[in-house]
Amino acid sequence: MIIKTIVLFGIAALLAIFAVSILQSEEGAEAPAMTAAPVVSEALTETPAQRRIDYRRLDARIQRLMQEENLVGLAVGVVENGEVSFLKGYGKRAADSDAPVTSDTVFRWASLSKGVAGTLASKLDARGAIGLDLSIANYSRSLQLPGGAQVRASVRDVLSHRLGLWRNAYDDRLEGGQDPAIIRRALSGTQLTCEPGTCWSYQNVAFDAFSDVIEKTTGKTYATVVKQELFGPLGMDSASLTREDLVTARNWAQPHSAGGRLLDVDMDYYRVPTAGGVNSDIGDLVTWMQAQMGQYPDVIAPAVTREAQRALVDTPNERRRLSKYRERLSDPRYGLGWRIYDYAGHQLVGHRGGVDGYRAFILFDPAEKTGIVAMWNSNHGKPHGLQFEAMDLYYGLEFRDWLRLDQG
Repeated sequence: MIIKTIVLFGIAALLAIFAVSILQSEEGAEAPAMTAAPVVSEALTETPAQRRIDYRRLDARIQRLMQEENLVGLAVGVVENGEVSFLKGYGKRAADSDAPVTSDTVFRWASLSKGVAGTLASKLDARGAIGLDLSIANYSRSLQLPGGAQVRASVRDVLSHRLGLWRNAYDDRLEGGQDPAIIRRALSGTQLTCEPGTCWSYQNVAFDAFSDVIEKTTGKTYATVVKQELFGPLGMDSASLTREDLVTARNWAQPHSAGGRLLDVDMDYYRVPTAGGVNSDIGDLVTWMQAQMGQYPDVIAPAVTREAQRALVDTPNERRRLSKYRERLSDPRYGLGWRIYDYAGHQLVGHRGGVDGYRAFILFDPAEKTGIVAMWNSNHGKPHGLQFEAMDLYYGLEFRDWLRLDQG
């Protein structure tokens, strides 16, 4: 991985300069005397003069979070000013195992996968390989909307959830084992809530019509093109898009219910890979965030990220979902597989993800090239507050218990 190469080089440099012998496990170790922040997993934090975030404080908050009942395992990564500043695993890969979560533990991204589809679409559109504003009917025969509305819906509408369907249309059929292409055709029997392109309603089955776009224009599977265009060039070696890739990984986190019960890894959302199919370790998710910040312009050009992250539609129901953060968070919108917010006067980009037994988030400030990612192997909800506590530390805002650790 790109991150691991950079980090190992940095460690070697420190050894050469200070002639210090550092013995460090995958779980992390105490910081050498010359650093004011902790050594965390494979990433070294820098001095307070170079970093705004207090990583000792952040680590202490996470350690306290991990005391929550039935929170099994967690992996966290932070990028500050474009560089990896924190990378660490907590807890266990399974409740009935002593195997620890490390920076190499593979989790599921769930709906963070949608940002991959949006970025790929923007990249191919910039190349002229697809047309974001062309009708989805030019590419997909499986997506059928009421009254033939698929002809009036663009690829951009698919990737920004502007098809006029009700929220999560026919996800229950997907979870019941039906073929996604058959489900998309059955959407013609529903009723539109608005004309395509005019309102927002979150989708998974319909969103995956973008798989048809890729297969028609390239003659390859979506997974193949993602690896060729994005994951491969970025050095994201642990990233994959199938259930088999997850469960055969040497180091992977098993899913758990909110009550801590071990679950099976289901196939449902792997069958809509654009919407929820990606797996990786935390290091590769951090690399992905850096790429979204413009750190790898030879792979993802700045114009591509700007297009993917451009706000296209208001998402008013997000205000209700995130009401606990409304003191600082406002103006929720959506782009191409990305959510956009105003947070205390700063524009943030990100997404949340959840499939049975796994949760994840990514949140970053593109202008500051600073953000945080996390993945955990349970249906536990509290870790979502960590993203806002980390950004508060960076912005120097007054502390708020967004993790709700003092609220039971």
